[in-house]
Amino acid sequence: MKSSQNKITLKGEIPPNLFNKRLDQSLAEMFPDFSRSKIKQWIEQGDVEVDGQVNKLPRTKVNGGEYVIIVTQPNIEVSDEAQSIPLNIVFEDEHLIVINKPAGLVVHPGAGNKDSTLLNALLAHFPNIETVPRAGIVHRLDKDTTGLMVVAKTIQSQAHLVEQLQQRKMGREYEAVVCGQLIAGGVIDKPIDRHPTKRTLMSVRINGKPAITHYRIIEKFGAHTHLRVKLESGRTHQIRVHMSHIKHPLIGDNQYGGRPLFPKKASEKFLAALRGFNRQALHAAELTLLHPATNANMRWQVPLPDDISSLLRILREDSAENLDEMY
Repeated sequence: MKSSQNKITLKGEIPPNLFNKRLDQSLAEMFPDFSRSKIKQWIEQGDVEVDGQVNKLPRTKVNGGEYVIIVTQPNIEVSDEAQSIPLNIVFEDEHLIVINKPAGLVVHPGAGNKDSTLLNALLAHFPNIETVPRAGIVHRLDKDTTGLMVVAKTIQSQAHLVEQLQQRKMGREYEAVVCGQLIAGGVIDKPIDRHPTKRTLMSVRINGKPAITHYRIIEKFGAHTHLRVKLESGRTHQIRVHMSHIKHPLIGDNQYGGRPLFPKKASEKFLAALRGFNRQALHAAELTLLHPATNANMRWQVPLPDDISSLLRILREDSAENLDEMY
Protein backbone atom coordinates (compact mmCIF):
# COMPACT_ATOMS: atom_id res chain seq x y z
CA MET A 1 0.00 0.00 0.00
CA LYS A 2 1.28 3.49 -0.91
CA SER A 3 -0.03 7.00 -0.49
CA SER A 4 0.35 10.13 -2.59
CA GLN A 5 -0.46 13.48 -0.98
CA ASN A 6 -4.07 13.12 0.25
CA LYS A 7 -4.88 9.99 -1.77
CA ILE A 8 -4.52 6.30 -1.01
CA THR A 9 -3.08 3.91 -3.59
CA LEU A 10 -3.44 0.15 -3.20
CA LYS A 11 -1.82 -2.27 -5.63
CA GLY A 12 -1.63 -6.04 -5.89
CA GLU A 13 -2.22 -9.20 -7.85
CA ILE A 14 -5.34 -11.19 -7.01
CA PRO A 15 -4.20 -14.54 -5.56
CA PRO A 16 -5.22 -17.75 -7.40
CA ASN A 17 -7.11 -19.04 -4.33
CA LEU A 18 -9.71 -16.28 -4.82
CA PHE A 19 -10.84 -17.77 -8.15
CA ASN A 20 -14.54 -17.21 -8.88
CA LYS A 21 -15.07 -14.85 -5.95
CA ARG A 22 -16.63 -11.41 -6.34
CA LEU A 23 -14.32 -8.50 -7.00
CA ASP A 24 -15.34 -6.63 -3.84
CA GLN A 25 -14.95 -9.77 -1.73
CA SER A 26 -11.52 -10.48 -3.23
CA LEU A 27 -10.26 -6.96 -2.63
CA ALA A 28 -11.56 -7.00 0.94
CA GLU A 29 -9.43 -10.10 1.54
CA MET A 30 -6.40 -8.53 -0.13
CA PHE A 31 -6.70 -5.26 1.79
CA PRO A 32 -8.17 -6.18 5.20
CA ASP A 33 -7.60 -2.71 6.67
CA PHE A 34 -10.65 -1.54 4.70
CA SER A 35 -14.20 -2.84 4.96
CA ARG A 36 -15.90 -4.66 2.10
CA SER A 37 -18.61 -1.99 1.98
CA LYS A 38 -15.97 0.72 1.58
CA ILE A 39 -14.22 -1.21 -1.20
CA LYS A 40 -17.57 -1.77 -2.92
CA GLN A 41 -18.11 2.01 -2.82
CA TRP A 42 -14.67 2.59 -4.38
CA ILE A 43 -15.47 0.12 -7.18
CA GLU A 44 -18.82 1.75 -7.95
CA GLN A 45 -17.32 5.26 -8.06
CA GLY A 46 -14.65 4.16 -10.55
CA ASP A 47 -11.59 4.11 -8.28
CA VAL A 48 -10.60 0.52 -9.16
CA GLU A 49 -8.69 -0.64 -12.21
CA VAL A 50 -8.38 -4.33 -13.08
CA ASP A 51 -5.64 -5.10 -15.62
CA GLY A 52 -5.62 -1.45 -16.68
CA GLN A 53 -9.41 -1.11 -17.12
CA VAL A 54 -11.80 0.63 -14.72
CA ASN A 55 -14.30 -1.87 -13.32
CA LYS A 56 -17.42 -0.47 -11.65
CA LEU A 57 -19.11 -3.82 -11.02
CA PRO A 58 -18.51 -5.23 -7.50
CA ARG A 59 -20.17 -8.53 -8.54
CA THR A 60 -17.58 -9.28 -11.23
CA LYS A 61 -16.07 -12.75 -10.72
CA VAL A 62 -12.29 -12.88 -10.66
CA ASN A 63 -10.00 -15.55 -12.10
CA GLY A 64 -6.92 -14.88 -10.01
CA GLY A 65 -3.79 -13.27 -11.42
CA GLU A 66 -5.43 -9.96 -12.35
CA TYR A 67 -3.44 -6.87 -11.34
CA VAL A 68 -5.49 -4.36 -9.39
CA ILE A 69 -4.83 -0.68 -8.72
CA ILE A 70 -7.04 1.37 -6.39
CA VAL A 71 -6.57 5.14 -6.22
CA THR A 72 -9.05 6.88 -3.95
CA GLN A 73 -9.59 9.70 -1.52
CA PRO A 74 -9.30 8.58 2.12
CA ASN A 75 -12.91 8.60 3.19
CA ILE A 76 -12.41 8.85 6.90
CA GLU A 77 -14.88 6.76 8.89
CA VAL A 78 -14.37 8.43 12.23
CA SER A 79 -16.27 10.34 14.82
CA ASP A 80 -15.12 13.98 14.75
CA GLU A 81 -15.50 14.31 18.50
CA ALA A 82 -12.21 14.57 20.35
CA GLN A 83 -12.48 13.36 23.93
CA SER A 84 -9.91 13.73 26.69
CA ILE A 85 -9.35 10.08 27.59
CA PRO A 86 -6.05 9.08 29.23
CA LEU A 87 -3.69 7.07 27.02
CA ASN A 88 -0.82 4.89 28.21
CA ILE A 89 1.70 5.87 25.52
CA VAL A 90 4.73 3.57 25.32
CA PHE A 91 6.42 5.36 22.40
CA GLU A 92 5.69 8.37 20.21
CA ASP A 93 7.44 10.35 17.50
CA GLU A 94 6.25 12.36 14.49
CA HIS A 95 5.39 9.16 12.59
CA LEU A 96 3.65 6.78 14.98
CA ILE A 97 2.29 6.16 18.46
CA VAL A 98 2.50 2.87 20.37
CA ILE A 99 -0.17 2.47 23.04
CA ASN A 100 -0.69 0.01 25.89
CA LYS A 101 -4.48 -0.37 25.67
CA PRO A 102 -6.40 -1.09 28.89
CA ALA A 103 -9.30 -3.51 29.20
CA GLY A 104 -12.68 -1.97 28.50
CA LEU A 105 -11.51 0.55 25.90
CA VAL A 106 -13.20 0.09 22.52
CA VAL A 107 -10.98 0.88 19.54
CA HIS A 108 -13.54 2.29 17.04
CA PRO A 109 -16.96 3.93 17.52
CA GLY A 110 -19.80 1.68 16.48
CA ALA A 111 -23.16 0.27 17.51
CA GLY A 112 -23.37 0.53 21.27
CA ASN A 113 -20.11 2.49 21.49
CA LYS A 114 -20.68 5.82 19.79
CA ASP A 115 -17.90 7.59 21.67
CA SER A 116 -15.36 7.20 24.51
CA THR A 117 -13.22 5.04 22.23
CA LEU A 118 -9.51 4.93 21.47
CA LEU A 119 -10.25 6.80 18.27
CA ASN A 120 -11.87 9.67 20.21
CA ALA A 121 -8.87 9.75 22.55
CA LEU A 122 -6.44 9.91 19.61
CA LEU A 123 -8.29 12.87 18.10
CA ALA A 124 -7.82 14.77 21.37
CA HIS A 125 -4.19 13.75 21.83
CA PHE A 126 -3.13 14.55 18.23
CA PRO A 127 -5.84 16.49 16.32
CA ASN A 128 -4.02 16.25 12.96
CA ILE A 129 -4.65 12.49 12.99
CA GLU A 130 -8.14 13.23 11.64
CA THR A 131 -6.51 13.48 8.19
CA VAL A 132 -5.41 9.82 8.35
CA PRO A 133 -7.92 7.05 7.45
CA ARG A 134 -9.39 5.43 10.58
CA ALA A 135 -7.50 8.03 12.63
CA GLY A 136 -4.29 6.12 11.97
CA ILE A 137 -5.38 2.87 13.59
CA VAL A 138 -3.47 0.06 11.86
CA HIS A 139 -4.80 -3.01 13.70
CA ARG A 140 -7.32 -3.67 16.43
CA LEU A 141 -7.61 -5.29 19.81
CA ASP A 142 -10.92 -6.48 21.22
CA LYS A 143 -12.53 -4.26 23.84
CA ASP A 144 -11.43 -6.45 26.74
CA THR A 145 -8.00 -7.43 25.40
CA THR A 146 -5.12 -5.42 26.83
CA GLY A 147 -1.72 -4.54 25.42
CA LEU A 148 0.22 -3.04 22.55
CA MET A 149 -1.23 -1.30 19.49
CA VAL A 150 0.49 0.88 16.89
CA VAL A 151 -1.18 3.97 15.43
CA ALA A 152 0.12 5.92 12.42
CA LYS A 153 0.27 9.72 12.59
CA THR A 154 0.51 10.24 8.82
CA ILE A 155 -0.99 8.62 5.73
CA GLN A 156 2.51 7.66 4.61
CA SER A 157 3.26 5.90 7.90
CA GLN A 158 -0.09 4.11 7.83
CA ALA A 159 0.55 2.85 4.30
CA HIS A 160 3.96 1.50 5.36
CA LEU A 161 2.62 -0.17 8.50
CA VAL A 162 -0.41 -1.73 6.79
CA GLU A 163 1.91 -3.16 4.15
CA GLN A 164 4.05 -4.73 6.90
CA LEU A 165 0.94 -6.21 8.45
CA GLN A 166 -0.22 -7.66 5.13
CA GLN A 167 3.22 -9.11 4.38
CA ARG A 168 3.51 -10.57 7.90
CA LYS A 169 6.53 -8.44 8.72
CA MET A 170 4.91 -7.00 11.84
CA GLY A 171 5.33 -9.28 14.85
CA ARG A 172 2.59 -9.56 17.48
CA GLU A 173 2.88 -11.85 20.48
CA TYR A 174 0.32 -12.37 23.22
CA GLU A 175 0.02 -14.02 26.60
CA ALA A 176 -3.14 -15.99 27.31
CA VAL A 177 -4.50 -18.13 30.13
CA VAL A 178 -6.63 -21.02 28.89
CA CYS A 179 -8.80 -23.71 30.41
CA GLY A 180 -7.36 -27.21 30.60
CA GLN A 181 -3.79 -28.40 30.82
CA LEU A 182 -1.98 -28.47 27.50
CA ILE A 183 0.86 -30.99 27.17
CA ALA A 184 2.96 -29.11 24.60
CA GLY A 185 2.92 -26.13 22.28
CA GLY A 186 1.64 -26.32 18.74
CA VAL A 187 0.22 -24.62 15.67
CA ILE A 188 -3.44 -24.10 14.79
CA ASP A 189 -3.96 -23.70 11.05
CA LYS A 190 -7.71 -23.31 10.59
CA PRO A 191 -9.59 -20.80 8.40
CA ILE A 192 -11.89 -18.31 10.13
CA ASP A 193 -15.05 -16.58 8.95
CA ARG A 194 -18.30 -15.20 10.35
CA HIS A 195 -20.32 -17.61 12.47
CA PRO A 196 -23.16 -19.00 10.32
CA THR A 197 -25.90 -17.97 12.76
CA LYS A 198 -24.31 -15.64 15.34
CA ARG A 199 -23.20 -12.81 13.07
CA THR A 200 -21.28 -10.87 15.73
CA LEU A 201 -19.04 -13.90 16.34
CA MET A 202 -16.43 -15.73 14.29
CA SER A 203 -15.87 -19.46 13.87
CA VAL A 204 -13.63 -21.98 12.13
CA ARG A 205 -15.11 -22.39 8.63
CA ILE A 206 -13.80 -24.54 5.80
CA ASN A 207 -14.16 -21.68 3.29
CA GLY A 208 -12.97 -18.96 5.66
CA LYS A 209 -9.89 -16.76 5.49
CA PRO A 210 -6.55 -18.46 6.25
CA ALA A 211 -5.56 -18.11 9.90
CA ILE A 212 -2.47 -19.49 11.66
CA THR A 213 -1.79 -19.31 15.41
CA HIS A 214 1.39 -20.55 17.12
CA TYR A 215 1.40 -21.22 20.86
CA ARG A 216 3.90 -22.43 23.42
CA ILE A 217 3.59 -23.16 27.12
CA ILE A 218 4.86 -20.70 29.70
CA GLU A 219 3.46 -22.45 32.77
CA LYS A 220 1.13 -25.35 33.55
CA PHE A 221 -1.36 -25.40 36.41
CA GLY A 222 -3.66 -28.11 37.69
CA ALA A 223 -6.45 -27.31 35.25
CA HIS A 224 -5.22 -24.31 33.29
CA THR A 225 -2.27 -23.29 31.12
CA HIS A 226 -0.43 -19.99 30.65
CA LEU A 227 0.56 -19.58 26.99
CA ARG A 228 2.66 -17.38 24.74
CA VAL A 229 0.82 -16.95 21.43
CA LYS A 230 2.12 -15.63 18.11
CA LEU A 231 -0.03 -14.71 15.12
CA GLU A 232 0.85 -15.18 11.48
CA SER A 233 -2.49 -13.81 10.30
CA GLY A 234 -4.72 -11.35 12.08
CA ARG A 235 -8.35 -12.40 11.83
CA THR A 236 -11.07 -11.02 14.08
CA HIS A 237 -11.07 -12.87 17.43
CA GLN A 238 -8.45 -15.26 16.02
CA ILE A 239 -6.81 -16.43 19.26
CA ARG A 240 -10.15 -16.76 21.03
CA VAL A 241 -11.69 -18.75 18.16
CA HIS A 242 -8.67 -21.03 17.66
CA MET A 243 -8.21 -21.84 21.34
CA SER A 244 -11.91 -22.57 21.71
CA HIS A 245 -11.74 -24.79 18.61
CA ILE A 246 -9.11 -27.03 20.24
CA LYS A 247 -11.23 -27.17 23.44
CA HIS A 248 -8.99 -24.85 25.44
CA PRO A 249 -10.93 -21.55 25.57
CA LEU A 250 -9.55 -18.51 27.33
CA ILE A 251 -10.49 -17.97 30.95
CA GLY A 252 -13.21 -15.32 31.15
CA ASP A 253 -14.24 -15.56 27.51
CA ASN A 254 -18.01 -15.59 27.80
CA GLN A 255 -18.52 -15.54 24.02
CA TYR A 256 -16.29 -18.45 23.03
CA GLY A 257 -15.68 -20.24 26.32
CA GLY A 258 -18.98 -21.93 26.95
CA ARG A 259 -20.03 -22.85 30.49
CA PRO A 260 -17.06 -22.52 32.89
CA LEU A 261 -15.96 -25.65 34.71
CA PHE A 262 -14.26 -25.67 38.10
CA PRO A 263 -11.91 -28.14 39.85
CA LYS A 264 -13.69 -30.49 42.24
CA LYS A 265 -12.02 -29.34 45.45
CA ALA A 266 -11.22 -25.74 44.64
CA SER A 267 -10.97 -23.24 47.48
CA GLU A 268 -13.45 -20.40 47.80
CA LYS A 269 -10.65 -17.95 46.96
CA PHE A 270 -9.90 -19.87 43.78
CA LEU A 271 -13.56 -20.08 42.73
CA ALA A 272 -14.09 -16.40 43.43
CA ALA A 273 -11.07 -15.53 41.27
CA LEU A 274 -12.35 -17.56 38.31
CA ARG A 275 -15.94 -16.36 38.60
CA GLY A 276 -14.82 -12.77 39.02
CA PHE A 277 -12.54 -12.71 35.99
CA ASN A 278 -15.05 -11.25 33.56
CA ARG A 279 -12.94 -10.66 30.45
CA GLN A 280 -10.89 -12.90 28.20
CA ALA A 281 -7.44 -13.49 29.76
CA LEU A 282 -5.54 -12.14 26.76
CA HIS A 283 -2.76 -9.55 26.61
CA ALA A 284 -0.77 -8.21 23.63
CA ALA A 285 2.64 -8.40 25.26
CA GLU A 286 5.09 -7.71 22.43
CA LEU A 287 5.10 -5.73 19.18
CA THR A 288 7.86 -5.61 16.57
CA LEU A 289 7.94 -3.64 13.32
CA LEU A 290 10.11 -1.66 10.94
CA HIS A 291 9.93 2.07 11.58
CA PRO A 292 8.02 3.61 8.65
CA ALA A 293 10.51 6.46 8.19
CA THR A 294 13.90 5.02 9.20
CA ASN A 295 13.28 1.30 8.51
CA ALA A 296 14.90 0.56 11.88
CA ASN A 297 13.84 -2.57 13.75
CA MET A 298 11.60 -1.53 16.63
CA ARG A 299 10.46 -3.69 19.55
CA TRP A 300 8.26 -3.00 22.55
CA GLN A 301 7.18 -5.17 25.46
CA VAL A 302 4.70 -4.44 28.25
CA PRO A 303 4.11 -6.52 31.39
CA LEU A 304 0.89 -8.31 32.19
CA PRO A 305 -1.87 -6.14 33.69
CA ASP A 306 -2.62 -6.55 37.38
CA ASP A 307 -5.76 -8.65 36.90
CA ILE A 308 -4.01 -11.36 34.86
CA SER A 309 -0.98 -11.31 37.20
CA SER A 310 -3.31 -11.83 40.19
CA LEU A 311 -5.14 -14.62 38.36
CA LEU A 312 -1.87 -16.43 37.64
CA ARG A 313 -0.79 -16.11 41.26
CA ILE A 314 -4.02 -17.71 42.48
CA LEU A 315 -3.79 -20.48 39.85
CA ARG A 316 -0.22 -21.15 40.98
CA GLU A 317 -1.25 -21.36 44.63
CA ASP A 318 -4.16 -23.68 43.89
CA SER A 319 -2.04 -25.89 41.67
CA ALA A 320 0.51 -26.32 44.45
CA GLU A 321 -2.22 -27.28 46.92
CA ASN A 322 -4.12 -29.65 44.60
CA LEU A 323 -1.56 -31.29 42.36
CA ASP A 324 -3.87 -34.15 41.34
CA GLU A 325 -7.04 -32.16 40.83
CA MET A 326 -8.34 -31.74 37.28
CA TYR A 327 -11.74 -30.83 35.83
